[in-house]
Amino acid sequence: MFCPKLLFFVAEDWYFCSHRLPLAVAAKEAGFDVVVVTRVRAHGDIILNSGLRLIPVKMSRRGMNPLRELGVLFTIWRIYRQERPDIVHHVAIKPVLYGSVVAWLTGCRDVINAMAGLGYLFNSRRWTALFLRFWVIWLFRILFSRAGSKLIVQNPDDVNYFIRNGLIDSEKVVLIRGAGVDTDVFVPASREPSGPPVVMLASRLLWDKGVKEFVEAAGMLRRQGVDARFVLVGDSDFENPAAISPNQLKIWQETGDVEWWGYQDDMPEVLIRSHLVCLPSYHEGLPKILLETASCGKPIVAADVSGCREIVRHGENGLLVPVRDSGSLAVAIKALLDAPELRHRMGVAGRRLVEQEFAQEIVIEQTLRLYREMLS
Repeated sequence: MFCPKLLFFVAEDWYFCSHRLPLAVAAKEAGFDVVVVTRVRAHGDIILNSGLRLIPVKMSRRGMNPLRELGVLFTIWRIYRQERPDIVHHVAIKPVLYGSVVAWLTGCRDVINAMAGLGYLFNSRRWTALFLRFWVIWLFRILFSRAGSKLIVQNPDDVNYFIRNGLIDSEKVVLIRGAGVDTDVFVPASREPSGPPVVMLASRLLWDKGVKEFVEAAGMLRRQGVDARFVLVGDSDFENPAAISPNQLKIWQETGDVEWWGYQDDMPEVLIRSHLVCLPSYHEGLPKILLETASCGKPIVAADVSGCREIVRHGENGLLVPVRDSGSLAVAIKALLDAPELRHRMGVAGRRLVEQEFAQEIVIEQTLRLYREMLS
């Protein structure tokens, strides 16, 4: 019996576990031989204990040393040549670029490239980002034109970006909205927690996640006498140029306007401790934290940007505010803090939306169907 080999190439083991592990396990159960290629730091045992094969690779998302990057390319080439996968699934810019080049060199026919949003490289105005963007776009046009290549994006705005800018033909783009959420794990509580309301931003702590605007909004509301706790959950991602330093986070915490809880493993429990969740991000693919928030029956305040608009229906399960506007963010937060019944109605609507459109099994089935179509 034919057992197709599926190879995932993802930059970080933690990202694979949080966003692609359930898909990989489902693919294995569907009869695929699944191999995971990633940098291993703290989550290797989780991958192995899930019954998947793991091939560690040393790479850095910010790596710019030409000799070192050539070494990474050679390592990936050797892995692809040895494994001979039937399908490769690349996630994020560097695996998409390196993996697509190596798939072409080794004759791998079926290539899926997944872009989880247009991040720092496509949104920054710094000259280094502008320079790299020019070459990345040029490479995308070449690599995405290959027969047997498909591009997965997470929201309609990103679909339009890639087509409008001539990076790919429309028939090669597939819209699969996010990584989904396990609605059996992220479940609503019977009631809100007691005590002062907790307003939470849970994310990698990057400038372009709107953390500064959240802190400014918290300061405004605290000066107005609003009795609430404003909480940052997460750590900096030091391989992202937009990372916020721990020193800056400590300074913000010392003002008394916000609390910093750091990285948390048990996000279902953490989200249940909140009354509402904010993500005033500048850009997103489809943020998993907002799917998890809605699944937990919590209302959301988010920036009116691509990705956030997919999960936040303004006035139904949350509020959308202008991007980079801490004043509007503060007004929206206060509106929900002042209205417990509205928070409850929005939480119920968010849970229903996730169950109908964003449950993990929906996303997994859409992706497995794409695998089968490509193999056929």
